[in-house]
Amino acid sequence: MRHSICYLLVVAWIMVGSRAKAQRTSTHPIVIEVSGPVGKSLNTRLLNRIASHYRIADSAIYHWKNHLVFYGDLAHTADLQKALAKAYIGAQVKQYPQPFYRFNRQQHCKGAKIAGEWTNIILTANLVKAPAMQQQYLQYHASQFTKWPEVANGFCNADFQQLIVYKSGRQLMLVISIPKGKTLDELNPKTTENNPRVAEWNNIMKKYQEGIAGTKPGETWVFLKPINEQ
Repeated sequence: MRHSICYLLVVAWIMVGSRAKAQRTSTHPIVIEVSGPVGKSLNTRLLNRIASHYRIADSAIYHWKNHLVFYGDLAHTADLQKALAKAYIGAQVKQYPQPFYRFNRQQHCKGAKIAGEWTNIILTANLVKAPAMQQQYLQYHASQFTKWPEVANGFCNADFQQLIVYKSGRQLMLVISIPKGKTLDELNPKTTENNPRVAEWNNIMKKYQEGIAGTKPGETWVFLKPINEQ
């Protein structure tokens, strides 16, 4: 069930870790990714000195196979990227642009209570290669709140606090924020509860998404784990 993320596709608000106090401002956290050769895991020990120098908490670093993701209110990002490129020779280091989609509970769920602390779940996938389909995907999300309001209603019903989607090239980064102490397996089914339009949305989105290099056949969205939960 956790691999059938309710809405798209399925990095949500995190400040500096996977569990952070909810803060409601107009800024967005930053996403920086290090991608190594397929089939080879990146040496996480190299992170210690870099993280210490840039005051990055372990809880702000995520990983999956040959991918490392830094997510939060990161400072000196240009210098950080240079340090990562020097440490991980041959790896690709990139910063994601501002998110193209953002669901915010305070904004989109009228009168809803906002949790004091959040757990953030980070996932990644690719869009298909066809440029026309990539554009269609973006257009769907640009008009989702007006043409598919049931999707946001599903997020509200599931107690999602925030959901942000970033894109760099074909690759997507998604963060879903839920109340601390809850799990995605527990909340995600509520997005489609008495809400068939969400299931319809999910089925449409499937044709636009595929797994990144290194995923299993038929696997699309993969979960990145906090580095401190190895």
